[in-house]
Order: sequence, then C-alpha cells, then structure tokens
Amino acid sequence: MTGPDQAATDDDATELIAQLRELAGADPADVRQVVAEVLAALDRAAGGALREHLPEAIRLDAGLGPAASARS
Repeated sequence: MTGPDQAATDDDATELIAQLRELAGADPADVRQVVAEVLAALDRAAGGALREHLPEAIRLDAGLGPAASARS
C-alpha cells in the first residue's frame, strides 16, 4: 500500500509507538493494566479470536480466560 492511506497508517503507527514508549517509563503495573485493557478491547473487536493467539498468562491478565482450544 502506498500513497495517502499508507502515510496515514504510518502516522498512526508512529503515534502509537510514541505513546507506548511514554508508557514504558511509567509504573510497570500501570503499563500492564493498560496493555491488558487494550488486548481485551481488541479481542472483543475480533469477536474473541485474538485470545487464541495469546499466551495463557496474558489472556488471564486481560481477563480473557482460557483459549477455546484449551477448554475441555
């Protein structure tokens, strides 16, 4: 992808990276909470499909529970 759409995507990615770098200097517990909330929101937006690709510890931190493949 090139052109204006790519430039906007690149700008968004650059802004996100800057925000994550800013968070990295913050309290690690706060950063972990923010990441968990973002992952939970992304999982909801993906209809629950994201949790299948996350390690168990991260799923649990984000309150996503076990992956469907890990359920009995």
